[in-house]
Amino acid sequence: MLIQKLNDCEEIIAGDETILRELLHPDKQEINLRYSLAHAILPVGRTSIPHSLTTSEVYYILSGVGEMSIDNEIRRIEPGDAVYIPPNAKQFLHNSGDEPIVFVCIVDPAWRKEDETIYVEQK
Repeated sequence: MLIQKLNDCEEIIAGDETILRELLHPDKQEINLRYSLAHAILPVGRTSIPHSLTTSEVYYILSGVGEMSIDNEIRRIEPGDAVYIPPNAKQFLHNSGDEPIVFVCIVDPAWRKEDETIYVEQK
């Protein structure tokens, strides 16, 4: 039996600048999963860096409110929302509330750095 405790997972800053803890990943644990599962936080007033994955992704919002942008469509998100992000969609999240947005990310197939493109604005 594998029980992964959130506080036992290393906290990292992801490529999109969200605070991330990877809970389950088939390349890091001896588990038979196609997908990876992570816990993420976007602080108040912050916007994640626009990015895309060659894989599909789902965000499940646990707390906080904001706007999700997927391929130039922007919609409000709040706790209890599940957001499907199709492969190759340019996406970012903006926290417009007064508390951090806390969410779970599921990437299928499992997240790999080479599957992610970060869009950095030219200054």
